[in-house]
Amino acid sequence: MNGAVGWPVVRQARTTDVEQIHAMVCELAAYEREPDAVTASVEDFRRALFGPDPRVYCLVAEVAGTASPGPAVREVGGMALWFETFSTWQGRHGIWLEDVYVRPEHRAIGLGRLLLRQLAVICAERGYPRLEWNVLDWNEPALGFYRRIGAQALDDWTVHRLSGDALHRLATGDATILARASSRLRGLQEPSVLDYELFTRTASSRYQTSLASKPG
Repeated sequence: MNGAVGWPVVRQARTTDVEQIHAMVCELAAYEREPDAVTASVEDFRRALFGPDPRVYCLVAEVAGTASPGPAVREVGGMALWFETFSTWQGRHGIWLEDVYVRPEHRAIGLGRLLLRQLAVICAERGYPRLEWNVLDWNEPALGFYRRIGAQALDDWTVHRLSGDALHRLATGDATILARASSRLRGLQEPSVLDYELFTRTASSRYQTSLASKPG
C-alpha cells in the first residue's frame, strides 16, 4: 500500500517490533477472557520470530501515530502471527493464523482486512490452498467479519489439545500397556513390578531430557 504517513501499511515484523507483538498477544488474551494465560516472554517471541531457524512469522499493521504535534510518526496498530501447515488431502502447505489482533483505538479503519489480505497474497504467491484459524464461538463481531470476507466455519470438526499432565503422561508412556507388552513378548502372563518401574522411569527420563534440550 501507499507508504505515506496517514495510510495504513502492512509489513513484515522486525526485531524492533517484538515488544509490541508480545504486548498485543497479552491484550488479545485479556479480550478473550484469559488475561493470565500468556506465559511467553518477550525473549520467547524474539527467539521464535528472529532466531536462526524461525518456524513462525508475523505481519504488523502500521498507522499514523497519535502523538502530540511534531514530526510525523507511525505506530503498530495490529498484527497477524502465523505459521505453515500441511494438508495430506491436497498435498500442499497452507497457513495457520494463530493470532490476529487490532488495537481498539485503530479499529474500523480496515486493518484486520489488510492483514488477512496480505496473508491471502502470501498463499497465492506460494500456491497454498488454505488460510485457516480459530475463533471463539462467542466473538460475534469477529465471526461476522469472517463471514463477510467469505470464510467458512468448519462445524463438523472439533479442536483437540493435549497439554500439562495429559501431555506428560502420553510422552512418558502408559507404563501398564508397555509393561504388559514387554511381558507378553517374553511369554509371561502379567508384568512384574520391575517392568512397571522400568518403563515409567525410562520414559520419564527421555521426556525430561527432551524438554531440557529445548531452548528457553
